[in-house]
Amino acid sequence: MERFVNGVSAELLTDAAWRKSKYSGALGNCVEVAPLPGGDIAMRNSRFPDGPALIYTRAEIAAFLAGAKDGEFDDVLRVQH
Repeated sequence: MERFVNGVSAELLTDAAWRKSKYSGALGNCVEVAPLPGGDIAMRNSRFPDGPALIYTRAEIAAFLAGAKDGEFDDVLRVQH
């Protein structure tokens, strides 16, 4: 089983089934995720689909999603003066 590292070109993840949130903007300004063989999860910027992909473990994604659901990251969207 091939193991991918952070920063791998997303175009090399040929079997990845990328998907994005239904809340994403119409201009493609979103983050896309794809499960990988072996259980890791890839993430890429949809504006640069052949750019680098970040690779996370299932535990890392689970921790991030739990924090996002709890509102831990809502402050990054606040307008800063």
